[in-house]
Amino acid sequence: SKLQDSVLSPPCIIRNLPWKIMIMHRTQQNGDRSSKSLGFFLQCNGESESSAWSCNANAELRMYNQKDGTYFKRHIDHIFYSKENDWGFSIYMQWNEVLDPEKGFIKDDTVIFEVKVNADAPHGVSWDSKKHTGYVGLKNQGATCYMNSLLQVLYFTNVLRKAVYKMPTESDDSQKSVGLALQRVFHELQTLDKPVGTKKLTKSFGWETLDSFMQHDVQEFLRVLLDKLEMKMKKTCVEGTIPKLFKGKMLSYIRCKNVDYKSTRSESFYDIQLNIKGKRSIVESFQDYIQTETLDGDNKYDAGSYGLQDAEKGILFEKFPPVLHLHLMRFQYDPITDNSVKFNDRCEFPEVLDLSEFIQDKQQQQQPGGSATATPNNNNNNKDDMKYRLHAVLVHSGDNHGGHYVVFINPLGDGKWCKFDDDVVSRCTKKEAIEQNFGGDGDDTTAVRHCTNAYMLVYIQQNRLTEILASVGEEDIPEALSNRLSEEKKLEMIKRKEKSEAYLYMTVRVVLEDLFYGHQGNDLFDTETTQMLEFRVKKSSTLRDFMNMLAEEMKFPVDRMRPWPLNSRTNNTLRPSLVEIEDGNRMMSDVADNSLPWNIYLEMMTPDQPAAPLPAFDKDKDVMLFFKYYDPSTKKLHYMGHLYLSISTKLSSILPKLCQMANIPQDSRLLLWEEIKPNFTEMINDVEQPLEHILEELMDGDIIVYQLEVPEDHDYELPTAKEYFRDLFYKVEVNFCDKNKPLDPGFTLELNQRMNYDQLARRVAQYLNTDPYLLQFFKTTSYREGPGQPLRCNFEGTLKDIIQFVRPKQVRRVYYQQLQISISELENKKQFKCTWISSNLKEEKEIVLYPNRNAIVADLYEEATRCAQIQLDPQGTGKLRLIEIINNKVYNVTASDMAIETLLQQVTPQNKSFRLEEIPVDELEQQDGDILLPVAHFSKEVYTTFGSPFIIKIKKDDTVESLRARLQERLGVPDKEWEKYRVALVIQMKAHYLDDDDKAINFKDFRGLQQGVKPWIGLEHLNKGGNKRTRYCTEKAIKIYN
Repeated sequence: SKLQDSVLSPPCIIRNLPWKIMIMHRTQQNGDRSSKSLGFFLQCNGESESSAWSCNANAELRMYNQKDGTYFKRHIDHIFYSKENDWGFSIYMQWNEVLDPEKGFIKDDTVIFEVKVNADAPHGVSWDSKKHTGYVGLKNQGATCYMNSLLQVLYFTNVLRKAVYKMPTESDDSQKSVGLALQRVFHELQTLDKPVGTKKLTKSFGWETLDSFMQHDVQEFLRVLLDKLEMKMKKTCVEGTIPKLFKGKMLSYIRCKNVDYKSTRSESFYDIQLNIKGKRSIVESFQDYIQTETLDGDNKYDAGSYGLQDAEKGILFEKFPPVLHLHLMRFQYDPITDNSVKFNDRCEFPEVLDLSEFIQDKQQQQQPGGSATATPNNNNNNKDDMKYRLHAVLVHSGDNHGGHYVVFINPLGDGKWCKFDDDVVSRCTKKEAIEQNFGGDGDDTTAVRHCTNAYMLVYIQQNRLTEILASVGEEDIPEALSNRLSEEKKLEMIKRKEKSEAYLYMTVRVVLEDLFYGHQGNDLFDTETTQMLEFRVKKSSTLRDFMNMLAEEMKFPVDRMRPWPLNSRTNNTLRPSLVEIEDGNRMMSDVADNSLPWNIYLEMMTPDQPAAPLPAFDKDKDVMLFFKYYDPSTKKLHYMGHLYLSISTKLSSILPKLCQMANIPQDSRLLLWEEIKPNFTEMINDVEQPLEHILEELMDGDIIVYQLEVPEDHDYELPTAKEYFRDLFYKVEVNFCDKNKPLDPGFTLELNQRMNYDQLARRVAQYLNTDPYLLQFFKTTSYREGPGQPLRCNFEGTLKDIIQFVRPKQVRRVYYQQLQISISELENKKQFKCTWISSNLKEEKEIVLYPNRNAIVADLYEEATRCAQIQLDPQGTGKLRLIEIINNKVYNVTASDMAIETLLQQVTPQNKSFRLEEIPVDELEQQDGDILLPVAHFSKEVYTTFGSPFIIKIKKDDTVESLRARLQERLGVPDKEWEKYRVALVIQMKAHYLDDDDKAINFKDFRGLQQGVKPWIGLEHLNKGGNKRTRYCTEKAIKIYN
C-alpha cells in the first residue's frame, strides 16, 4: 500500500543473463477521472551498457493468491534487447483489486510475485555453445537466409560428412574450391570451440553478392550444392554417396478401370515437395501427393486398341531414400498477384513417420490388373524399412519478404534436441523442436508464434540410423586435409597478428634512380605504375637502424646511399627533399613526420664510380637538381641524371656537362626550361646568372629540361618542351567498348581532351578500319556504369565534355556502336531492338534495326534482310515474321501492316520482347484444317515457362506420335533426352498430357482459339537453365560457379 516508485527484485541468472521482476504503481488519467493500476514487468540485463545483445523469451507473470493458493497469470513473448530490456503489463491488475483483502492477493501488506521464464540462448553475450551442448554454431554474415541451417543439417548427416572429408581437394584453389570450403567448414564445426565463419564458402560459390539466397528457395540451393558435391565425388572412393543417401524412386501411372491396360514411367527424386495448405499433417500431404486423378467423361483416356476408357492417373512411391528431405510448400508463387506468398497453416509432423502405406508392393507392380493404390507389404523387415525418425526441423519466422531462420536437430537420433540459431547453440525440449513449429495459431495467438513454422524436414530411415549417424572422429579426416587446414590456420594467425600489430609498424616505399629512365610525364616517375620497393619498419626504430637494414637488403655500403623523402608540393608535384642523415638516432616516425607510407628516393653511387662515400651535401649552400633532355624529332623525354650544385653556380658553367650527358656536341646551342608544375614550364633565358636567381623558389628536386635550339625551317609537331608538356596535360587514355557486346574489354587509345567530335570519330574509325560516319558514340553518366544518351553527329563539345562524369582514378570509358547506315541518316530513323533466332532454334542473338520513323512491320522485314545481320536458310522460304514474346511464351504474331511507332508505343509488360524469325517451309504450305499453334517449355507447373518458345503446325490427320516426332525434329533433341519430355495441350492454364502415341489430335480441343482463349502446346521437362518462376524469367539461375 505504501509503494510509490518502481521496485526491482534481486537478480536471477538464467541463460547467463540477470533477470529481475519490476513492480510499479501506475496512474492513468481518463478525462477528469484518474485510475490506479499495478504495473508488472520482467527486466532482462537491465544494467548492461552493451547494445549488441538480445534474448528471445516467453514468460508467465504470476501473482500468488495467499487466500486459496492459486495464481493470477498473464503471458508475454518478447525479444529482449538494450532498447527494450523490460516487457510486461502497465495494467496488470487494478490497484484496488490488489489491495482488497477479500481478493486474497495481499496479506500483512505483502504481495507475492513470481515469474516463470523460458528463455532461448542469448546472442551477443558470453555463451559457450560447446560447453552447453558439445556443438558450435555458424556466424551470421547477413543475407544468407537458410544457408546456416542447411549446412548444419548436412554436417550432422554424418555419413555425408565422412564422404565430404574424403573428396580429393589437394590441388584445389583455396579461394575457389567449393569442396575444400565445405571441408573447411565441417572440420571447424568438428574441432573448434567457437562459432565458425562461412565467408570463404560463399566466396567459393563465385557470387558477387549474397542476393541469390533471397531470390531462390532452399530446395533449389540444396539440389545445386548436392549436384556439385556429386560431381566432385565422381571417380573417387566416395562416388555415389549422394544418390545412395538421398535418391528415391516414384512411379507415374495411368491405369484403366475396366480393361487390363496401364501405362507407367519410373522417375528418380532427391526430395519431395509437400502441399501443406489445408492439410492437418504431412501424412495427409503424402495422401494428397499420391491422390489419383480420374479420367472420365470428356476427358477419357485413349487406351489404343481398347478405345476411350475410364482411367486413373497418379503417382506411387517405389523406394524412399535413407535420408528423406521433405520441403513443406509454405512459400508458393501466386500467378494472380504475381507474388510469392507464405502459408502459415498448421501442419503436424510426427517424430516417427511410417511411410509403409505409401510404398508400392513389388509383387503388385508385376500384376497389371491389380489395385491402383499402394498396398503395404506385410513383411516385418519391409515395414521397419518404412519407419523414419525425425532428424532435423528447419524453421522460418516471418513473412515472404524476410525473417529469421533456425534449425532444430536431433544429432544422435536419441531424442535429445538442440536449437541452432546461427552462432548460438542451445539444448531444447522436444516440444520446442517439434510441436511449436507445426504452424497456425495453436494455443499461442502472438504474431511471432503465428508466423513461426517448419519449412523443411529431414527424416532418416530408422533401421539405418546407427549407420548414417555413426560418430565421426579425427581418424575419419584424411591427414593431408588436416595438415592443409592447419597450415591455413597458422598463416591466418600470422596475418591476424601482423594486422593487430600494424600500428607499431610503418611502410617505407623506396624508388631507385633506374626507374626515372624512360618516364615521359611530369616529375620523375609515375606514382601509379612504378613498382616501388616496400619495407616494413618499426616506428620506434632509428634512422640509423633503417639505413643499416637497407644496406643489408640492397647489398650496398651504407655510406654510398642517401635517402631523399618524396614530398608533395603545393603545386601538385612530387619531388625529393633533404633528410639529415647525420642525426641517425631519430625515431623513424619522427623522421617520416608521421607520413604513412613514407616514400623516399634512395640515391646510390653507381658501380662505375670510385669506391668512395657519397659526396658531402651542404643543405644551406648546395642544391640537388634533376635534368631531362627533350628530342622534338621523336617527341620523347630522356632522363639525364642529377647533380649536386652550389646555389651560386652559373648555369652556363654546366652547359658542356649537360651536352656530354645528352651525347651531343659540347658547343651545341641549348634551350632550357624549368619544369614547375603540370602544363607550366618557364624558359630560362639568362644562363649567366647564379642558380638562386634563375630558378623560381630554388629547392632540392627542381627539374631542368633542355633541348637543342629549334631551326626555323623545322616540321616538328611539338617543337619545344613547353608544347610537349602542354600536349601531355591534355592527353588522356580512353577505353572504347562496343555497347552491343556484354563485358566487351574494348580497346584503348591515347587522345587529346581538346579534340572535337569529328576528330574523335576519325581516330576511332582509323583503329576500327571503318568509316567515321558509320560510328555512333554515347555519353558517359554520373550515376551508373554503361552507355548514356547517344551523341548527335553535330555535337559541338570536346572529348573532355564527353568523359566529364568519370570519377578520379576510374577508367575513362566511351561506348560506341558500328552502324550499317551513316550516323546522319540514323538520326532520322527509328531504332528497333529484337532478337533473331536461327531456323534450328539453336542460335539466338540480339539485333538492332533502323527503319524509317513512319515504317510498318513489313518494312522491318526488308531492313533485316538488307542489313546482313541475319542469316537465312538457303533452303528456307526467305519470308520473315515478328513474334511478341511474354514470359517465354508466344503472345502474338505481329501483323505486317502495323506501324512500328504504334508497336513501340503500346503499354507492354517489362518482360515482353520481340523476336524475328524465318517462317519454316511447312508452315507456309497449309492445307484445309491445318493450324499453327504456339509451343513453350515448362517445368512441373504450366506457369513456370522458360527457354525459347516457337510455333508448330498441327496437321488435320496428326496423331500424338506424329506431333511428338515433329516437335523432336524441330528441336533437334536426341532420343535419350527426348524420353524425358512430356507433351501437353494447355487450355486455360491447365495441362492435358498427350501420352498415347496412337491417339489422334482432337481439333475440338482448339475451339477456344477463335474466342480469344489461346491454347498452346507445352513441353514439360527439366529446366536446366534454372529459372523456376515466371516472375523471375529475367533472372539468372542459381549457380555455384567453382
